[in-house]
Amino acid sequence: MTGMALPVSHPEWRVSDRPVPYDEALAFMDSRAAAIRQGTAPECVWLLEHPPLYTAGTSAAPADLIDADRFPVHRAGRGGEYTYHGPGQRVGYVMLDLRARGGDVRRFVRDLEEWIIRTLARFTVTGERREGRAGVWVRRTDRGAPEREDKVAALGVRVRHWVSLHGIALNVEPDLSHYDGIIPCGIAGHGVTSLLDLGLTPTMPEVDMALRAEFDAVFTKETP
Repeated sequence: MTGMALPVSHPEWRVSDRPVPYDEALAFMDSRAAAIRQGTAPECVWLLEHPPLYTAGTSAAPADLIDADRFPVHRAGRGGEYTYHGPGQRVGYVMLDLRARGGDVRRFVRDLEEWIIRTLARFTVTGERREGRAGVWVRRTDRGAPEREDKVAALGVRVRHWVSLHGIALNVEPDLSHYDGIIPCGIAGHGVTSLLDLGLTPTMPEVDMALRAEFDAVFTKETP
């Protein structure tokens, strides 16, 4: 009926307890995105960890790969540059039908950022956006040192036939030295951090609970 608000569908949630090989994740996303497009499968959010690896987005500059032999390097097909995935990092792959959600890719990216920012707030961390710098950032004011900004979460997306692929990566407790083999997202002069590096010790299930609650707050909206 005209004028009635229709609820946006709730996606299927998948949580993997074992590290998922990157090629396996890509194959699943491709298959599910095609099925969402055809209307034969529901939208999906997949929370997982990967074994240590680097991924190269469509804008990755060869000079930003400092140590190509350290970990496997995968071409991701998403936007963005080089990033790291590995144990202790919660990756969220988000496969949504953007046609049903307003058809606004920029808003979708902003919503992914908002999702991360709200999740961080549950752990008393203030995450911020920075114009011209992808991801979510935190200000560091370590004693005796100048204030700096470190990246705590990255995001990169691809949209195919109005269905989203890829998503976010939130550093919970990864080995931050693994970032030394790349210039993350092509941004020099800034560091990376994690919840553990910030002095917080939530479990991965606690992070998952926060992500799920804040996803609903950001993405499950009524559409006229």
